[in-house]
Amino acid sequence: MTQAPVLPDGWTLHAHDSVPSTNDYAADLAAGGAAEGTVVWARQQTGGRGRRGRTWASPVGNLYCSTVLRPACAPIRAAELGFVAALAVADLVPEGRGVRVKWPNDVLVDGGKVAGILLETSVSGSGLVDHVVAGIGVNVAEAPSAADMRYPAALLGGTVETALQALAAALARRLAQWRRAGFGAVRADWLERAGPVGGPVDVRLADELLTGRFAGLDEDGALLVETDAGRRRIVSGELLARAA
Repeated sequence: MTQAPVLPDGWTLHAHDSVPSTNDYAADLAAGGAAEGTVVWARQQTGGRGRRGRTWASPVGNLYCSTVLRPACAPIRAAELGFVAALAVADLVPEGRGVRVKWPNDVLVDGGKVAGILLETSVSGSGLVDHVVAGIGVNVAEAPSAADMRYPAALLGGTVETALQALAAALARRLAQWRRAGFGAVRADWLERAGPVGGPVDVRLADELLTGRFAGLDEDGALLVETDAGRRRIVSGELLARAA
C-alpha cells in the first residue's frame, strides 16, 4: 500500500481520486472557513485550468493540488505568493538538473515546463485578502502536450505522494520566509533562479508584442524590460519561449 503523504504540522489533506478542479474545491472549503494549510489533492482533474483560462491537462500520474492560504495582506501583495509558490516547486528539483523560474510563476526543468501555478484570491469586506487558493500542477510521471504549449513538458520523476509531501514542506518554508523576511528575500531568491539579466525577452501583452532585454523585477514583482524606447514595467503579460 502506498504511504499517505505527511504534511507540515497543522496542515490538513483532502484527498480524492478525481474532482473537476482542485482550485474550485479548495475555494469552497476556504469560503466555509477552512484554515491555512488545507490542501486539496486529486489524482486527476476533469476540468483543470491554467492562467488566462487555458485548459490544464490532468491525467493520472501527475500532481494536482490546491492549498488554502490566509496571508491577511493587502490585495496588491497577493501576487507575491506566486513567486513563493514557484520557489517551492523549484525546491523540489534534484540537484544536478537545470531549474529556472519564469515570470510570473512558471518553473522550467532542463528547458521544459515542469509545473504550472494558478493563484485565485478572495478579498474580504475589510479590504484585506480573505484567502488565496494556490493551485499547483507538477508533471511527475506524465508529459501532457497541447497545440498551444510554448515549452516542451518536463518530468520531475518519483511518485506523486513523495512530490506532494515535499511540495507542502517547501511551501510552508517559503511562506515562513515571506512572512519573516518580506518579499525582498523571496525576490532575491527568485532572481537567482531566473534567466540572466540582460538576456533577450519577448513579452506578449494584451495589445502588443514587446521585445527587449530582461532587467529583473521591481520591488512589487513587476517584470522590468529594457527596450529601445526605455525601460518598461510589466504587471500583466506572458514571457514567450525566447525568454527561457
